[in-house]
Amino acid sequence: MFREHMIKLGIAPIAWTNDDMPELGRENTFEQCISEMALAGFAGSEVGNKYPRDTKELKKALTLRNLEIASAWFSSYITTKPLQETIDAFIEHRDFLYEMGAKVIVVAEQGHSIQGSMDTPLFKEKPVFTAEDWERLAEGLNDLGRLAKEKDMSVVYHHHMGTGIQTTEEIDKLMEITDPNLVYLLFDTGHLVFSGENPIHILEKYLPRIRHVHLKDIRQDVVERVKTESLSFLQAVKEGAFTVPGDGAIDFAPIFHILAENEYKGWFIVEAEQDPAKANPFEYAVKARQYIREEAHL
Repeated sequence: MFREHMIKLGIAPIAWTNDDMPELGRENTFEQCISEMALAGFAGSEVGNKYPRDTKELKKALTLRNLEIASAWFSSYITTKPLQETIDAFIEHRDFLYEMGAKVIVVAEQGHSIQGSMDTPLFKEKPVFTAEDWERLAEGLNDLGRLAKEKDMSVVYHHHMGTGIQTTEEIDKLMEITDPNLVYLLFDTGHLVFSGENPIHILEKYLPRIRHVHLKDIRQDVVERVKTESLSFLQAVKEGAFTVPGDGAIDFAPIFHILAENEYKGWFIVEAEQDPAKANPFEYAVKARQYIREEAHL
């Protein structure tokens, strides 16, 4: 299906230890996490909160397991804080990822975000950007895109539940007001379906700007409870709203087909934050790897 060497397959460490709720998987070590990733058959990873920030130390640990770093999350606060604060933090983050050999930088605007609030209802209190927010965000993201280009890297924007850019309309606006040569899109299946969007529509519309893919599935019954019981994003995670591809409600076959037909080149990252006490990370990593092998022939 996919041409040889077009796709690198990775998995996010958030299944082993949750970045937003470190108590989930506190007992899982960095070494266990990357060892199980390699054992499950993955070639790389994004960066989690237990990963060493010393690049020599991190490279050594990964090389022993034949793993690479695909990218790492960066929280921007362009809409709520002085831009220079975000730029200074971004440059440090960019340089770390550059040293690790990554080509894309995952950026998500956390100004006004409710994704880290335990008690804020995810759908009822979703943030909405003002005209001024959008203007500041576009200028700021273009600036980050230019900084990434200095290292021959790309900013990939992560639409995300509980933020100002979650829906189809908001993704459309972001793509419209940012420079297509500076700001690209991270395509996340789980966040789109969770929000009620059509992932195929987003995929087909923005393929030329998609430079990073998160493969995330959802449990539809949990998502419905999140809505009816007014749960927060963090509560949704703890309840099991997300799971790995092949274990939830999303049909990935047409998604893989479209990406293959259009010769997408880059990383696929399995990302499914769950409570590791309920969903053994290694078991689910193996399950995801087998599903992708069967459905995408990777």
